[in-house]
Amino acid sequence: MTYRDTLTTERLTLRPFTPGDFAAVHAWASNLVNVRFMAWGPNTEDDTRWFLSQTKQGKDFAVVLTETGAVIGSCGIYPDDANDTAELGWILHMDHWKKGYGTELCGELIRYGFEDLNLRRIKTPCAAPNYGSYRIMERNGMRREALYVKGFWARVDKEWVDEAVYAILAEEYINARN
Repeated sequence: MTYRDTLTTERLTLRPFTPGDFAAVHAWASNLVNVRFMAWGPNTEDDTRWFLSQTKQGKDFAVVLTETGAVIGSCGIYPDDANDTAELGWILHMDHWKKGYGTELCGELIRYGFEDLNLRRIKTPCAAPNYGSYRIMERNGMRREALYVKGFWARVDKEWVDEAVYAILAEEYINARN
């Protein structure tokens, strides 16, 4: 697979992380509201430094508002080369929720996965109560394939919640674009 360093949408640039992104990343990664439905966090400063040191170009992206250059989130696509599949993930700082950025970046990751990486299937898990995330997936043509009862440990709420898995096949993506 040939990975791209930078992806663009109408309003966003998805680019590699830089050391200068620390403050922006830590602003959401340490925020209890932001990480409520994540399998990690809230981050300490060391956790955020570790995350930044582990990012992979073409797979992990800083989400940047093209107009201002502000880093507002992160996203990624994580291929399983043996099966031509991938899993998506994202987080946006809560100040940027409900502005369509999640739908925009998810759509670009799906496009990248099918058109550039030639994947056959993309999936994304989420905590079932996380309305914002699953609506992003639905708006991008993904369908709920599974619901795992009390399958996700919600670290912030300290409780088991249901986990939903959404997916889309390459042929579904192609048919929706035609």
